[in-house]
Amino acid sequence: MVFEDLFIWKSARILVNEIYKLMYNCKDYGFRDQLQRATISIMNNIAEGCNSGSNSKYIYFLRIARGSCAEVNSMLYLCEDFNYCTSKKRCDVQKEVNKISKGCLTIINILKNKD
Repeated sequence: MVFEDLFIWKSARILVNEIYKLMYNCKDYGFRDQLQRATISIMNNIAEGCNSGSNSKYIYFLRIARGSCAEVNSMLYLCEDFNYCTSKKRCDVQKEVNKISKGCLTIINILKNKD
């Protein structure tokens, strides 16, 4: 399977675009950069894991992607606190992040059962 076929990678790509739109007018460049980089990390670690060549490496990269999901979720609370987004927007984006994280966990569990 190629990473472009994975639902979680496609969802992560959409998430990256959503975060870039959300932070477009944000003048807190350090905060904006950290949130964008964490979001990109989700997408890229899914891709890297898929092409890593072994189940154990794939699991490793999916765990990193899940960690980046947690970071993005945490930062989204700050987005709301700093009035960069509404509570509704935060919740909507966090739902998408959580779907990606759960998808990563599903693949991890499948790969673990193959060993």
